[in-house]
Amino acid sequence: MTNRPTRVLLVYPKFVPNSFWGYTEACKLVGARYPAAPLGLITVAALLPQTWEFKLVNCNTEELDMADLAWADMVMTGGMLNQQPDCLRLIELCHEHNKPVAVGGPDVTSSPHLYESADFQVLGEAEDIIKDFIAAWERGERAGVFKAEKFQVDVTKTPMPRFDLLKFNQYLYICIQYSRGCPFTCEFCDIIELYGRVPRTKTNDQILAELQRLYDLGYRGHVDFVDDNLIGNRKSLRIFLPLLKEWQEAHGYPFEFSTEASINLSDDDELMAMLKACNFWLVFIGIESPDPATLVAMRKKQNTKRNLAESVHKIYSYGIAVTAGFIVGFDSEQASIGNSMAEFIDDCAVPVAMVGLLYALPGTQLTRRLEKEGRLHQGHDVMVEERAGDQCSIGLNFEPKRPMRDILTDYKYVVQTVYAPENFARRLEKLATMLDRRDRRNTPAAGDRRGETSSAEMIHAIINAVPGTREIFWNTFKTIARTNPSALRHIIILMSLYMHLGPFSRRVIDTIDQRIAALDATERAGTHKAAQFVAAE
Repeated sequence: MTNRPTRVLLVYPKFVPNSFWGYTEACKLVGARYPAAPLGLITVAALLPQTWEFKLVNCNTEELDMADLAWADMVMTGGMLNQQPDCLRLIELCHEHNKPVAVGGPDVTSSPHLYESADFQVLGEAEDIIKDFIAAWERGERAGVFKAEKFQVDVTKTPMPRFDLLKFNQYLYICIQYSRGCPFTCEFCDIIELYGRVPRTKTNDQILAELQRLYDLGYRGHVDFVDDNLIGNRKSLRIFLPLLKEWQEAHGYPFEFSTEASINLSDDDELMAMLKACNFWLVFIGIESPDPATLVAMRKKQNTKRNLAESVHKIYSYGIAVTAGFIVGFDSEQASIGNSMAEFIDDCAVPVAMVGLLYALPGTQLTRRLEKEGRLHQGHDVMVEERAGDQCSIGLNFEPKRPMRDILTDYKYVVQTVYAPENFARRLEKLATMLDRRDRRNTPAAGDRRGETSSAEMIHAIINAVPGTREIFWNTFKTIARTNPSALRHIIILMSLYMHLGPFSRRVIDTIDQRIAALDATERAGTHKAAQFVAAE
């Protein structure tokens, strides 16, 4: 028996191909390989005994070296639904090399039965339960299931993530987390099931220490607050943001921030001014639908009784751009949803609109209701690798009330319209008329890799990357350079995402066409069979 420290190989599984969020083409403009760094695994590394040894491999940015696998005493992996196929592959690979593997994360917690082949399962938030796992390992146990009590973790005791394990040059941005949980009750959402409805926040000193650590390690540039709703606990946030502003000022504004928030952010001018002062430039908002009846049915009350487009425009007035999520496939939708959603996205001037098909995520209120109604498809929680994608291509894992063909036709119309290059460019230009960045820093901080590529170099790379966009995007670039130069750098960042979103949207349309064709073929076969039956009679 050796006395050396336990060696842990942390492996982040690949996301499925054809994902909306996998915009590696834009990453390459600044020499990065993937958008986001794996915050969960480096937090797990911080929770384990620091006498242990760690290596981190992100399968989205590099190949898993068999020498690293041979080095390890144990492999730890896990992730989200869209990482499920590769996570299961990694478990099998570890067993082929006689390495015990521990899994955790959102998908493992939501669907533990799919990961029964793993030696260890750590279910739920790891902070309070990890000590039991460590004790079992050190006793020599090589299998077990460790399940945390829901929503009990005190995140003020969460240790600082092991940022030193990251290779910063691989990523477009680095992630940190301020809070967990969301106060709302959206039926389709799994966040409240995983983290609860009472947002728990880290201390101000914790977050500032994390930023200081990133700064000391030499990182400069884009930092994403991965909170599912940064403004879920506004009382704490109001205390934190002035301190964040002071820290930014003292360090010469080394970071630009993005996050996710609910649309009621637009009701709070004071809070938006604080975010602006701290150098937030982008927020993702779940808008979901322009139809009030559908918003009520999905229990997204924060989006009702307001003009959603005006709310988005108000956020723009504080120099903060908006990306947004939209969903097609709710029971309450009308036949006109395709036209109204495409028009609404144009009215909002949201260039990057994540339009997906409704997907019943494991453990959600939606899934429980559909299961009770007998409408869930068998294997609804399984991400099948052969047709892997995300909700954009494989949504509707249940039997809808509207005809499936109608939903797919509406959805195809939205994707096709929204991501036509001329429409994407028009939204960028419209956004630029409202995005007020006149009193904001216009150049990246020294050391921010995004500053190594000029706007001219980026625009030339963009217009040459996707056929049929050259003249359209070049004219948009010239228009914004003339009318709102202070917003140009960030508009170009958003424009660069079209290098992925243009081809991606066409792949989605092809997939939807195939699904529609399969439905038509099934209907024709049924009609033919019925005709044969009648003839036989």
